[in-house]
Amino acid sequence: MVGAVFAQDSTSANVPDGKTISNQLRINLEISKPFTTLFQDRYTNYEMEVDYYWKKEGYLSLEGGYGTATVDYTDLKYNSTNTFVKVGYNKSMLSRIMPKDWDMAFIGVRYAVGFINRGDANYLIVDSTWGNTPGVVAGKTLTAHWAEVVGGVKVEVYKGFFLGWTARGKFLLNQKQFKELPPSYMAGYGKGDKNTIFDFNFYFSYAIRWDKKKATK
Repeated sequence: MVGAVFAQDSTSANVPDGKTISNQLRINLEISKPFTTLFQDRYTNYEMEVDYYWKKEGYLSLEGGYGTATVDYTDLKYNSTNTFVKVGYNKSMLSRIMPKDWDMAFIGVRYAVGFINRGDANYLIVDSTWGNTPGVVAGKTLTAHWAEVVGGVKVEVYKGFFLGWTARGKFLLNQKQFKELPPSYMAGYGKGDKNTIFDFNFYFSYAIRWDKKKATK
């Protein structure tokens, strides 16, 4: 699945009383993660993002997604699935020159929570002296919490259609829960055994816009 951000656009400080101001809701589909899964069978990752312009070049953000992961070694085998949700805020570093100018270069923050279901893990201890010993680690439901610092660009290429990218620094907040057999991959985060991860997302977006009449004083 994919990723999300909220955006309401308004330049009310420069709009005369009684005039309309533009609002925007932008749907952002993450296009790089599904593409990479075509060339490997270890994990899947689908994300989307929605952003809504709030005020003063600020955007409220909502993201979500789904993924799977598989570990299939001679001595260890298990599967996991997870969903995630992120909420946050983006601040555009570019001032809007005109009401129809929606290009942005931004920095922002996220708080994320992921819900992971790790299945039973079958392992095999190989010992040439005492013989091989098979075993099972029972499946477990886990909850991951992490924070992100983000930065990126979104450029309108044609009448409401955008292309853009986001760079992310991700910091796992509850590392202790993942010391015993962490999921090999978590959609929205990355490798489950890493406390800090740096990642990129690429987006294709479409913006829905409407006008809102400013009240006359």
